[in-house]
Amino acid sequence: MVTISLSTEQAERLRNAVASGAYASSDDVVQDALRLWELRERERAEDLARLKQAYVEGKHSGTPREIDRESFLADLREQFRARG
Repeated sequence: MVTISLSTEQAERLRNAVASGAYASSDDVVQDALRLWELRERERAEDLARLKQAYVEGKHSGTPREIDRESFLADLREQFRARG
């Protein structure tokens, strides 16, 4: 058994969700909220893993070189336009 505290607004939304028939019980609302939280946490962990991998790949991609910011952005805009 776990006890949780909700703000007045959260408790009202929970009651409304059950009263409207969107959920069968308060437990169902909380379980759905936890499922969504777990999904978000998994997605954050996956995003972080992808960023770390991109960082490692970038570090190993060769010697850094100076680039002209305006030329770089112009090239990106052109690539974007070419894709449609």
